[in-house]
Amino acid sequence: MSRLREVVTKLESGELTLEQSLAVYEEGVKLARTGQAQLASAEKRVEILVSASGGVEAVPFDETSS
Repeated sequence: MSRLREVVTKLESGELTLEQSLAVYEEGVKLARTGQAQLASAEKRVEILVSASGGVEAVPFDETSS
């Protein structure tokens, strides 16, 4: 996440050449995809743990209620 934040900051700075921007953007996309895959894996693990405990219903996370 911290590297992805750095990528966004670099892109927003406007100080990169087009080629540099494309390279940094590509890195950002790869980092975001990796993060999404890790999150999906963690969600699956939680679903398995919840279903294994029996009687507990998995519900989508709602940020506004926290």
